Order: sequence, then C-alpha cells, then structure tokens
Amino acid sequence: MSESPLFSIIIPHWNGKKYLKTCLDSLLQQNYPSIEIIIVDNASTDGSQAYIKQNYPQVILLELPVNRGFTGACNAGLATADGEFVALLNNDTEVDPGWALAVVNGFQKHPEAGSIASKMLLFDQRNHIHTAGDYFTIDGRAGNRGVWQQDQGDFDREAFVFSACGGSSAYRRSMIDEIGVLDDDFFFLLEDVDLGWRAQLAGWRCLYTPQAVVYHHLSATGGGVTASYYDGRNSLWLLIKNYPAELWRKHYRQILRRQAKIAFSAVRAWRGKEARAHLRGMLAGLIGAPAQFGKRRQIQHMRHVSIEVLEAQLSPPQD
Repeated sequence: MSESPLFSIIIPHWNGKKYLKTCLDSLLQQNYPSIEIIIVDNASTDGSQAYIKQNYPQVILLELPVNRGFTGACNAGLATADGEFVALLNNDTEVDPGWALAVVNGFQKHPEAGSIASKMLLFDQRNHIHTAGDYFTIDGRAGNRGVWQQDQGDFDREAFVFSACGGSSAYRRSMIDEIGVLDDDFFFLLEDVDLGWRAQLAGWRCLYTPQAVVYHHLSATGGGVTASYYDGRNSLWLLIKNYPAELWRKHYRQILRRQAKIAFSAVRAWRGKEARAHLRGMLAGLIGAPAQFGKRRQIQHMRHVSIEVLEAQLSPPQD
C-alpha cells in the first residue's frame, strides 16, 4: 500500500481482564503499520486499569468514572480517536494478523462503503460463523448472516450487507461525522443496527469483507436477562426511529404480527427470567417511544436514497 491512513481501534471494556491479553496481543501483531488502540474502561473493578498500564503502555486508556454501557464507552472512544477509519472491537475477541489491512483495503477499494463488516467466527469453534454481516428484515428483525453455520466457503466473497456487527464493526470517519455516533439511549444491544439504518438512509453502504477475520467468545461479557431486556426495548426503538413511513404503510401488518408473536411467546414462557425481561423491555420501549419519535424527524430528514433502493437492502421475513 502506498498510503497507510491511521486506523483507530476502540475497545469498550468492563471487568474483562482475562480477555485482554489475547485481544491486545493480536492487535499488536497486525501487519498493518498505522494503528491506534484505545481502551475505554467502564469503571472496572477487576484490576483491568492497572493491568493495561503495566503491560500495554502503548495503548490509550480512557477511564470512565461510571459504567456508561457499550454505547457510552464507544462514543467516548470515538471522540478521542484520530483515525481516518475507526473500529469498535469487543474485548473478548482475537483478530487475524491481516484483519486491519483487510478492513483498510476494503475502504480504499470501495469509496461508497461507510462501514466494513468482518467475518466473525466462534472463538472455540473456529470453523463456525458468528456473523458475516448483519441483515434486517422487512418485518423488523435484525440478525446475523450465517450464524451458527459451519464455515464451508459460503461467505468467502465480498458482499454488501445491511450493517456491521458492533463486535468488530469498522466505520469511515467522514460517515460518522455526517450521520452521528451511536445512540446513547440504546446503552447496549442493537446500537450497531441503529447506526446501520442511519447509514443506509443517508446513502452509505456496508461492505462485508471475508478477509477480515475475527474470533469471538460469543456472549462472554454480556447476555441473559440483560440482553433480553435491551433486545425487547431497542427492537421497538429501531422501528420507531428509522423505518420510513412508506415502508410502514406497506409492511405494518407483518411488523405488528411479528411483535405480537414475540410478546405472546414471552408470556407463554413467563416463568423464565429472560422472557419476563423481554416483556419489560418491550414495555419500556413503548413508554420511551415519544423521545424516539422526536429523533425520527431528524433521521428521516437526512434520507438521500429512494424507498426502492432502501427496500432492496431489506431481507424477507425469517422464522
């Protein structure tokens, strides 16, 4: 490469000290020469801060006084990062030595790409896929392409996808400056898809790059009741904020049917903590809807693509 623009890598962190060595050592072994590593610590209590200072002095450490969640930590990192390209990377990952180079190459080859999705594989089953980029269905479901599938070459080609999984998402700084950072109200979960929606509305594309390989301890630092609550809440906010009125009129029956099916399933599983948490999240989503409608006006105002182009980026309903 004749040019090596700075690539900033932001790692939100909370009490995950045991994962840091694997993650940071893999970043320091990248074959791309211009990397800035930023760890944003959400007030960890497991000694992570001292460990980073002692063992990785080349890493920029931002210490937040309170836990601001995934979104708050990432946004603090984005405010500090100097890179032309920036990535959000989970602390429980290991990246292939060619990951950064593949991401930067993707941006340079595709100026229309505002984000890059990596091929994320399961850490302990490295022949199985976690995600090959994200999709969004016309009835309002976000999901991972290829999740749980054995990696047999089906996802070995570049492709434009809806959005990049926040566990290893990379963004063009100029796009972030245009559409804004993560929505801090989301706190945790689906904030990456929300950003993907804003990018799609503004005319930016997301490129899946299979040469950018990341291994992920799936749900090592999150999940369960917490994930169920935020999934219930944030799924509604995604639709309230981002789904254009023209598509609502066309697909509202499918959207409402899907939400009713989710709620009914949770009621049937009421004895389970996750089910109750999901219902609480859905209720919180409805209570918080007025604030999201306020954001909707600004987001829809920045749409630069036709409904036909946008609808083409959505996937059919899936079970």
